[in-house]
Amino acid sequence: MKIKALPLANEIKGCTVCKEFLPFPPKPIFSFSENSKIVLIGQAPGIKVQESGTPWDDASGVRLREWLEVSDDQFYDPDIFAIVPMGFCYPGKGKSGDNPPRPECAPLWMDRILETLPGHKLKILIGQYAQKRFLGDSMKKNLTETVKSWPEYLPDLVVLPHPSPRNNIWLKKNPWFRKELLPNLRKVVNRALN
Repeated sequence: MKIKALPLANEIKGCTVCKEFLPFPPKPIFSFSENSKIVLIGQAPGIKVQESGTPWDDASGVRLREWLEVSDDQFYDPDIFAIVPMGFCYPGKGKSGDNPPRPECAPLWMDRILETLPGHKLKILIGQYAQKRFLGDSMKKNLTETVKSWPEYLPDLVVLPHPSPRNNIWLKKNPWFRKELLPNLRKVVNRALN
């Protein structure tokens, strides 16, 4: 973390606002520096990430890095990628997967984090929770329609489905995602890195 970002990062690490709703003691998982060029805004850490303490340290993260066509070293360099989920702590298991991100995190921290990243060139919105917050009324009727409309959000935003293996069926049903969106995503990421 750079000097400006460090006090905020320390404040977030000490957050206990939603501890009574969490299955484990609070463990905010994120990464950013004031030099971050690309902001990845996802949902919330899964159980594997909760255990390791490293963002996107699971099968979803492997797929996301493949989609972005970046190395682990690039992905985990906070001067390149800010990794800022909508919920910083593992929210627990729900009926069909993990619970949604805790609603307290984004209103409390998101704007303050983004203020410390004045030079970021791109936000990548991963999943419906991030898209809902940042797209508002420009979000389409569902995630598929929103992601299909990806050119509308360029050059500042890219919208993606969650890269979870749970979305394999969605990926098979939507071959345009790999054929059209991913090559363009990689170009946009490459431009933001240079």
